[in-house]
Amino acid sequence: MDGDQLIEILEDAGLSPYQADAFVTLLRLGSASATDLAQASDVPDPRIYDVLRGLEEKGYIETYEQDSLHARAHDPADVLADLRSRANRFETAADEIEDRWSRPDIEEHKVSIVKRLDTVLTRADELIRSATNQVQIGLTPAQFHDLSDALTSAYESGVDVKVCLFPITMSEPDIPSAESLANACTEARYRNIPSPFVALVDRSWTCFSPHGDSTNEYGVIVNDRTHTYVFHWYFLTCLWEVHDVLYSARESEPPITYVDLRQCLQDVEPLLEDGVDVAATVHGFETDTGREITRRGTITDITYAGHSTTGVSSTPLFHLAGKASLTLEAENGTFTVGGWGAMIEDYEATRITIEAIE
Repeated sequence: MDGDQLIEILEDAGLSPYQADAFVTLLRLGSASATDLAQASDVPDPRIYDVLRGLEEKGYIETYEQDSLHARAHDPADVLADLRSRANRFETAADEIEDRWSRPDIEEHKVSIVKRLDTVLTRADELIRSATNQVQIGLTPAQFHDLSDALTSAYESGVDVKVCLFPITMSEPDIPSAESLANACTEARYRNIPSPFVALVDRSWTCFSPHGDSTNEYGVIVNDRTHTYVFHWYFLTCLWEVHDVLYSARESEPPITYVDLRQCLQDVEPLLEDGVDVAATVHGFETDTGREITRRGTITDITYAGHSTTGVSSTPLFHLAGKASLTLEAENGTFTVGGWGAMIEDYEATRITIEAIE
């Protein structure tokens, strides 16, 4: 390190430019009179005495009389300790800035980009515990272990919890026990290839992070229904629909509750084709006012934009990817019911319970 660089660093440590210049020059000379020091440095003669007095007060030098005022560098132990302390404070400040950048105040933002996966997992844990209706989550067995308390809390509160497990690598996974799954979720499935972590909570929140072998480690936390709806379809098509069931607490006889209208349509369509009366209760919101509603009645029809599947036991999910709704005949009228993001129907359903099949 040359003298100019050392002077610049000493200025960063709190010395004035003249003090830093005088101190570095004095280190080179060993000791010198005030006049000689001014001539050897860039400090003007009229300022040298004030500069030396300031350096002595800071503990960098000591002065003494020898025909004229002389100075020499002080024992550097205290100075070095101060510089190292400053360095440690800068390092601590850098770590704190990095941590605060990685974990911003999420409540004030619609979209937050974070640096670490553990930040995503921490936020997912908080959101799952506060869920009121549904959680869809794809994660590794290790992440399931980390979030199992939160998932159990949500499930015990009546939240519909769908869990897709996948391995960290292509090696044999350590799948949680059936008892662990039964305590934490409504249904669990398994995908046999590594995948990104994703958690969707109450149709509003998305927590996402690429899988461990991704080039970059980052996370995305979003409070937005449209964004979450896109990830909902990723969850359905990539993590759910085609994979093996590990565990399910769903009933095959009424009452049967759905948080996804399209899954309800898949099960109800063949019943209507057989002429069966399907009594249902719909919980949701009016699409024009946002007012919360509960309607009881009979499902009389279903509508979707895909191809007809008459005679097929279950309509493929991709046939339901467009407009999809059911018609509910209630005491006070007939209503159309859509699913997540419904706009043209009377209601957006958050839960549909099949009460009776007659």
